[in-house]
Amino acid sequence: MQDTARENFTLKELMKKRWSPRGYSDEKVSDKQITELLEAAQWAPSASNAQPWRFVVSRNGDERFNKMIDSLSEWNQRWAKHVTVLILNLAEKKFSFRDEINPTAQYDLGQAVFAMALKAVDLGLVAHQMSGFDHEKVLIDLNIPEGYEAVSMTAFGYLGDDSRLPEDLKKSEKRERVRKPLDELLF
Repeated sequence: MQDTARENFTLKELMKKRWSPRGYSDEKVSDKQITELLEAAQWAPSASNAQPWRFVVSRNGDERFNKMIDSLSEWNQRWAKHVTVLILNLAEKKFSFRDEINPTAQYDLGQAVFAMALKAVDLGLVAHQMSGFDHEKVLIDLNIPEGYEAVSMTAFGYLGDDSRLPEDLKKSEKRERVRKPLDELLF
């Protein structure tokens, strides 16, 4: 039997440590770390094992990164321009093995992205998922083939201080993380 427990963190601890900061350091994320993030996504569950997720990985300063930043809302551009890695998260709209719409493609992609977010915590990184971007523009600018939709974008990197952030974003960094009580989540 494969050992799925991590030496330092339980799954619950990883989930509690995960948060979405906007203050990133300039420290580079290694190729090995990016591979580990993608491998975490690779093992996420999916309907009919379709694995409908695809990713575009970019590093600060490369052409893809600049196109991805350009597609972000002004709000997200203000902080995301400082991250070291951006990943565009795409869902394949149809099953690759039959000509039918995959109704759970976005859901499955979400599980893969969450696996990356947890792996980021495990690696000492932080992740911030975003939906505030021009979904059509980024598809065109990055020459994504038909049949895929841009669902979200995730910033990865090392936690930094908030000195480069505008004042309104600095305040949001200091807010306490709050979760709804369980009884509000149940019908």
